[in-house]
Amino acid sequence: MADDLYSTFKISAAGLKAQGTRLRVISENIANADSLPTEPGGQPYRRKVVTFKNRLDRETGMDLVRSDRIRTDRSEFKRRFDPQHPAADENGYVLTPNVNTLIEVMDMREAQRSYEANLNVIRTTKSMIQRTIDVLRGR
Repeated sequence: MADDLYSTFKISAAGLKAQGTRLRVISENIANADSLPTEPGGQPYRRKVVTFKNRLDRETGMDLVRSDRIRTDRSEFKRRFDPQHPAADENGYVLTPNVNTLIEVMDMREAQRSYEANLNVIRTTKSMIQRTIDVLRGR
């Protein structure tokens, strides 16, 4: 039983760490959603995305989630007509980041729910351990 509870902690902790990384990347995307280039031909901020993968934890013999890598989203930049901007091209257009804040907020909420679910598993496991100790002590 103790091994199962320990494994539960490890699994949930891996989930917390992975979703924490995802939240950090999402916050970077939101913070840079309006970051424009400073000169003609310059590139604006490019959205980043976290990918996950499982890795075998030899101690528990279970697969644990972890962030694999942070890659850039290669989708097209948007263009905005702003002939007065220093980065405007010869037609008056400026490239803008490929960040959609609505998608980022939806991703953030999903990551938050996953983070909270893992945290609740840890709390529940901790409570079960405490109740078991109380029973063994005769309380």
